[in-house]
Amino acid sequence: MGFDWPALLRLGLGRLRLRPAEFWALTPGELMLMLGEPGRAQPLGRQGFDALMKSFPDRVKGAGHE
Repeated sequence: MGFDWPALLRLGLGRLRLRPAEFWALTPGELMLMLGEPGRAQPLGRQGFDALMKSFPDRVKGAGHE
């Protein structure tokens, strides 16, 4: 079973928008850090942020919530 270089290049040059020289200068650790680890929490998206704001609304001073 070989390594899928075309897929890795598509990720580096396409998704990460690296130049070829930048891609080839990366260490495997740097590349994995840039791609993100599978199974790790993803950044909070708009939908998640809206749900968080609904669950924990800001309180306005002087509105009897102090």
